[in-house]
Amino acid sequence: MSKSSDQARGPIKIGFQKLSAGASGVVVALAGPELAFGAATAEFLAPILGALSAAAAAERFKGRQGAAFELLSPALPGLERLIVIGLGDGKEPTDWVKLGGQIRGKLPAFAETATVLLDAVSGIDAEAVSDVALGFRLRGYAFDQYKTKKKDDEAAGLSKATFAVADESAAKKAWKLKEGLAEGVETARTLVNEPPNVLTPSEFARRAQALEKLGVEVEILGEKELRKAGFGALLAVGQGSSQESRVAIMRWNGAKDKDAQPVAFVGKGVIFDTGGISIKPSAGMEDMKGDMAGAACVVGLMHALASRKAKVNVVGAIGCVENMPDGGAYRPGDIITGLSGQTIEIINTDAEGRLVLADVLWHVQDRFKPKFMVDLATLTGAILVALGVDNAGLFSNDDELSDRLYKTGLATGEKVWRMPLGPEFDKLIDSKFADMKQTGGRHGGSITAAQFLKRHVNDTPWAHLDIAGTGMGSPASDINRSWGSGWGVRLLDRLVRDYYEE
Repeated sequence: MSKSSDQARGPIKIGFQKLSAGASGVVVALAGPELAFGAATAEFLAPILGALSAAAAAERFKGRQGAAFELLSPALPGLERLIVIGLGDGKEPTDWVKLGGQIRGKLPAFAETATVLLDAVSGIDAEAVSDVALGFRLRGYAFDQYKTKKKDDEAAGLSKATFAVADESAAKKAWKLKEGLAEGVETARTLVNEPPNVLTPSEFARRAQALEKLGVEVEILGEKELRKAGFGALLAVGQGSSQESRVAIMRWNGAKDKDAQPVAFVGKGVIFDTGGISIKPSAGMEDMKGDMAGAACVVGLMHALASRKAKVNVVGAIGCVENMPDGGAYRPGDIITGLSGQTIEIINTDAEGRLVLADVLWHVQDRFKPKFMVDLATLTGAILVALGVDNAGLFSNDDELSDRLYKTGLATGEKVWRMPLGPEFDKLIDSKFADMKQTGGRHGGSITAAQFLKRHVNDTPWAHLDIAGTGMGSPASDINRSWGSGWGVRLLDRLVRDYYEE
């Protein structure tokens, strides 16, 4: 069974118009304390201001950000429903992306079209408008293409949203740059949500190759090429599966100097993880279809960067394998040789992601000599114990890169928290029989996993993001109702935009 990676209903159509054009149907207006509307909105709603004031008082509406009340069949021509949403008192910066998600969440399930009056006392610029539209679209993502029967409120859904703005032209231009980011997040979410019988390693590589239509150069390495090159650690993980392993190398050359040093992103793509010979408990194992959320993020990021024609050279690399326990599977006690030439003693075959990343990281730093590398991986359950599900674990050999990731995380809401690295942890993965052990024991499990990766990056500035708590199964938020979150696409797109584009 195979279906398109597009959502069954498809993304809604987003349009823009001038505030003076009016509105009809389901309409959303923004208000601050004391029911303070922007000038154009206040003029539009003037005939029903008394009814609005009474409804606000009845609902104890104070304009708090995200709070809302509504009027059914307001006495304005063409309006079916008016929803008023609070903007806050302005003392704290407005999270426009979050507000967009809140607006979408307040719309009734039956609404097929809606008009949002993006008007405020202090004004809303084009960048903020595009952020509202981004949050609005991301909140509406749904992965439902495998449902053959849908409930009534799932069958139709919103098909078009129009944002009424002061500067229609500027809003359209800003959204054109942001729309590819929305598509990138949705691409990552869909990849994480796909069932593993559909999204095999070869199918994942094929979907990465679809980026060629955006101008991304994509190179797919099959097992023959990987074996010849010496990807011994990655191939060991996949040798118990009937599905062949793949590595996809994606290149976007957007800088003026096509030979300029690139930035690089690497993703763990374990399509399904049984744990191998060190097999996992059966309860919850179905979630291991999401053990490729890091690779999904890299593909989504490359889509976003190429869509807006980012002025930077970028390498995206993903290792796609399936970890299965058949008679050919690798075993605890095996000693394997990775692409770096270093030997690795296998302690636990469920610590497989670091083996995949080790080979891909080595390949990227050796072949492309990037300014920096960031890898993403649903690597350890230990990071959930340490940080929960609201922060990704950040490990780095470079203070500047780490600081930039931290600040960008605060700006986007995809937060990271730096964890330690050091010699005392590094010696925990020394082996009596090989150059290193694959794991360092129970204590500091996320840290020793990162120390293992650090041995495969040489002196390249590098950061490792452990997204086991954020990449899949994370709590629902104002901008995500999907099991696969697409976490990291917005973070890394903003990192590139703010610090590395020409």
